[in-house]
Amino acid sequence: MLDIRFIRQDPDALDRALKSRGAEPASSEVLAADEARREHLQKLQDAQNARNLASKAIGKAKASGDEAEAQRLIDEVATHKAFIQTGEDEERRLTEALETLLAGLPNIPLDDVPLGADEDDNVEVRLGGQKPSLAFTPKEHFELGEAMGLMDFETAAKLSGSRFCVMKGALARLERALGQFMIDHHTRNNGYQEVAPPLLVRDAALFGTGQLPKFADDQFRTTKHEEADGTASNLWLVPTAEVPLTNLVREDILDESTLPLRFAALTPCFRGEAGSAGRDTKGYLRQHQFYKAEMVSITHPDESLAELERMTGCAEGVLSALGLHTRTVVLCTGDMGFGARKTYDIEVWLPGQNGGSGRYREISSCSVCGDFQARRMNARYRDGDGKPQFVHTLNGSGVATGRALIAVMENYQTAEGGVRIPEVLVPYMGGTRLITADGGEEN
Repeated sequence: MLDIRFIRQDPDALDRALKSRGAEPASSEVLAADEARREHLQKLQDAQNARNLASKAIGKAKASGDEAEAQRLIDEVATHKAFIQTGEDEERRLTEALETLLAGLPNIPLDDVPLGADEDDNVEVRLGGQKPSLAFTPKEHFELGEAMGLMDFETAAKLSGSRFCVMKGALARLERALGQFMIDHHTRNNGYQEVAPPLLVRDAALFGTGQLPKFADDQFRTTKHEEADGTASNLWLVPTAEVPLTNLVREDILDESTLPLRFAALTPCFRGEAGSAGRDTKGYLRQHQFYKAEMVSITHPDESLAELERMTGCAEGVLSALGLHTRTVVLCTGDMGFGARKTYDIEVWLPGQNGGSGRYREISSCSVCGDFQARRMNARYRDGDGKPQFVHTLNGSGVATGRALIAVMENYQTAEGGVRIPEVLVPYMGGTRLITADGGEEN
């Protein structure tokens, strides 16, 4: 959430930022709501002061024997009291209206984020690794998986509908191996603390990271859950472990010396893909359910930009260890996520795409959010003067195991239709070095 003081001081900056994201200006509407609330608060304060003065004067009037004045003051106090009672309801309404507007505003891009409308305007930063040299026309992952008998989209559709897959045998094992390798890599080499978080979270957690209220249609909501105190609340399946990991510090005031905090988790993720109708409907690329290794950092404001570079390097390191060719791009303003100030996407080379001519596809996204999420979560640290300040938050895929599985299958495929195992995964595969075209395994 944006700081209302920033909007008051420089409303044009907000509108410029919204324009760069392809959104309509909003400063006038926000400032009008803010002014209405502030004016009402002043009226409430004036009424409270007047009530207090009149209350004190009642005793003096009675002491002097002026019953008429005392009664007038009693009536005045009653009038002020009635206004205050109804005025507090109006205050809540005006506050809610302002907070709703603020909750719907995206984050402000950093100055060095390239201007642009969509992914075509993203800017390449660097390349990593080498494209595979295949002496045959490569196939797409689902062609390989279905031919092996280890990827079953048809049965999954009977069970759950579209965008699900039943993974079997060596491919199921390979995806599990990828996840285990990733979480081990981040915890052993990159200084992240492994966390096993809940997969069901409350409304407030999704609000804190920015998925609610704007992106409710992309979430999976369960039925209302009754709490121990008898109240009922929604529980949502996590779209990414970013949600529970970032919310570990919600409503906390941290000791400055503990920063940065770095968390990692390997979890299932659940997404409605509401904005992806008709896109990537075939294969394993865009599923409602998938596993992902997630990285989250909670930092001092002065360290967040350096942490973004570090986090992106951690994700690149996973893909480099797998021997995959990648390119890293900085997203333009129009392609950046709602809560991000700057984002790097890492794209992996998939040789089986485009009829075997290949294509880059996004496999990781690393973002710095500044204090945007911290304000929504009220997550702070205490500075050297003892004053609470908002932390900065970052999140990144480290990486999605399903997309990594696709990349390994397409890059390590054999002419016979099998898949070789990257060297770093062989120990996780019990020594298996090849998944054969018929779905078998060879050491």
